[in-house]
Amino acid sequence: MMRTLEIDAITENLDEVIGFIDGVLEENDCPMKIQLQIELTVEEVFINIASYAYAPQIGTAKISVDVDGDKADVTMVFEDSGVPYDPLAKEDPDITLPASERGIGGLGIFLVKKNMNDVKYEYKDGKNVLTLTKSLNE
Repeated sequence: MMRTLEIDAITENLDEVIGFIDGVLEENDCPMKIQLQIELTVEEVFINIASYAYAPQIGTAKISVDVDGDKADVTMVFEDSGVPYDPLAKEDPDITLPASERGIGGLGIFLVKKNMNDVKYEYKDGKNVLTLTKSLNE
């Protein structure tokens, strides 16, 4: 069953967002290692929305989470009506280079893609929609 939280997209609300996601994961006996990977992902995505989607104004973020009936996968959907932005369009950073030779930014979404099994973006009905899926059986 899909559960949804609609909240002001401000960094001060990160703990509430993580608590919402953690509650669903804990109800579904999510392994701690996977829960920590999901928390890192949620932090990156929500802070990006809070920092950039509506700046300098404040808007809302809608976060939906669902664990499939077999408790094999969790799907999270982040929606905002802010500036259209596809975080997947940027090329992954070359992590073989020393940090001093890499460009600034891009590492967070790179980690999101590494932590999740599937990441999709679409701009639909005036909204950024980022859908993340993670297997709970890794």
